[in-house]
Amino acid sequence: MASAPRLLVVGPSWVGDMVMAQSLFITLKARHPQATLGVVAPAWSQPILERMPQVDEVLPLAVGHGEFGLKSRRALAAKLKGRFDRAIVLPRSWKAALIPFLARIPERVGFLGEYRYGLLTEARKLDKGVLDQTVKRFVSLGVPDDAARQGDFAIAPPRLTVDHDNLVNLRLEHELSSRPAVGMMPGAEYGPAKQWPPAYFHGLARRLVDDGYEVRIFGGPKDQPVGEQIRGELAHVHNLCGQTALADAVDLLADCRQVITNDSGLMHVAAAVGVPIHALYGSSSPRYTPPLSDSATVHYLGLSCSPCFKRVCPLGHTNCLNQLTDESVYHALKAVQDDAPPGVVVSG
Repeated sequence: MASAPRLLVVGPSWVGDMVMAQSLFITLKARHPQATLGVVAPAWSQPILERMPQVDEVLPLAVGHGEFGLKSRRALAAKLKGRFDRAIVLPRSWKAALIPFLARIPERVGFLGEYRYGLLTEARKLDKGVLDQTVKRFVSLGVPDDAARQGDFAIAPPRLTVDHDNLVNLRLEHELSSRPAVGMMPGAEYGPAKQWPPAYFHGLARRLVDDGYEVRIFGGPKDQPVGEQIRGELAHVHNLCGQTALADAVDLLADCRQVITNDSGLMHVAAAVGVPIHALYGSSSPRYTPPLSDSATVHYLGLSCSPCFKRVCPLGHTNCLNQLTDESVYHALKAVQDDAPPGVVVSG
């Protein structure tokens, strides 16, 4: 491989995973400062990738989540022939490895999965004991295999750039006030077992407004109804669900003093702009997908049934979130406001 390698990464399909992939991009540019880095990714992720200075080129793949899209993959592969020396395939599916194979990229590395032996030139075994977090798995593919197997590598946290001019325009467009802002992210694409009750978000919003804060609720169009439940009749609460682009959320989150969030893609976006985070975990585990930030407070009860990693509570009670009270989260917010050290685990 040339001293200035041309690197291609086949990126993941989820917001949070794409943000965590920046840790790999940082590692690649640190190891190969003169390298050019291209990323194959869903079209929706382009605004996020454009906030990562390590990425030189975004190669959108017009294929929906879960869709095979052979024609689109062949078309993109044809455009990539002769342009890259090494490809790193982050998803473990057969179809994810297809583009670098069809593009005849000489070196193609990824984890074993779905019988990809012929598609990869370097198929690595995944040791879930050593690589016990998603971000570790991503970064490990950017270092030599012996270091990866030992877990002998550092992880640089994602850091998205903020567009301050865009932030000014967004504040005007959405008629945001001069009050200090707190963000709330009530959605979780995976399912309701990862979603803190809207009534708890509402109770917390009420307390924060009484304390002089403005509350901004972030999410996609599907989160708009729950955003309305949280807002209710409260003044100084803005339901921005479905009203901002993903890149806009980056800038508006960077403008918040703190955020309260489910384990979701936007949690990782918030971590990557450096805002103090209160991360609420129910069916998932903070050990596997923690917010990559030194300014994160994890709220996790660790019940005997947790984590189950189910979309819907198999026991029908979702106690892992229902017993995590808005009062306990409020007191944790106040503690961070008073400069208490972050990173504690708060019970309900």
